[in-house]
Amino acid sequence: MKLNFREIRYFLIGIFVLVVGIFLVNKGNVLLEKDNEVENKLLYMQGVPNTSESKKEETETKETTEEENTVEPINENTNNDSNEESIEASSVESNSNPTNTQEIVYDGLTMEELSAKLNRSMNSTIAGYGEVYARYSLELGLDPYLALAITLHETGCKWNCSNLVKACNNVGGMKGQPGCGGGSYKAFDSLEEGIKGYLNNLYNNYYAQGLTTPETIGPKYAGSSEWASKIYYYIDSIKAN
Repeated sequence: MKLNFREIRYFLIGIFVLVVGIFLVNKGNVLLEKDNEVENKLLYMQGVPNTSESKKEETETKETTEEENTVEPINENTNNDSNEESIEASSVESNSNPTNTQEIVYDGLTMEELSAKLNRSMNSTIAGYGEVYARYSLELGLDPYLALAITLHETGCKWNCSNLVKACNNVGGMKGQPGCGGGSYKAFDSLEEGIKGYLNNLYNNYYAQGLTTPETIGPKYAGSSEWASKIYYYIDSIKAN
């Protein structure tokens, strides 16, 4: 197809107009940007904040705040797993260190074993009071075998306790007031009180003065040369029981 001169001219004019239009649009955008820069500078010099910049900063600040306030969800399964592991670890420790292990308190025995040994020699009124003798003797630093041996010798409680024990809870033949039945031997309100009173007397008047064996206690306690051997008899009997 052949174009005549007029058609070519119109085509060229159209291209020229298109190029000029594109040029003018670009030029207008450049001038608009320059006008905005000049306007912003004038506003800055006058102390008026740049609205577009302020909005941009507000948007950035808001986004930062939202990020900081975002809380990650708690993984309940992870916490449960940790708790289960802690419980299992505690169980292992408990099994390796059982709490039912009792401490040795005297003569290779636990408190329970020592109390049971003493109880096997205690009859009549004082039957079952082995723990009172064991625990309070050790608190005072007394030999529980010696303490009970003196009671058994003085009161007959290895078989049948004397009336002094039955009526007035006096397990050591101690004298004092109030008197048992108006006599010189001391009366106690309960058997436990009488046992502790006797052990306190043994500590204060004998052990605290260095009298800790049947031989050293005997002269002051009974005034008999045979007393010590009789006490040893009861001590041996208690240990063998």
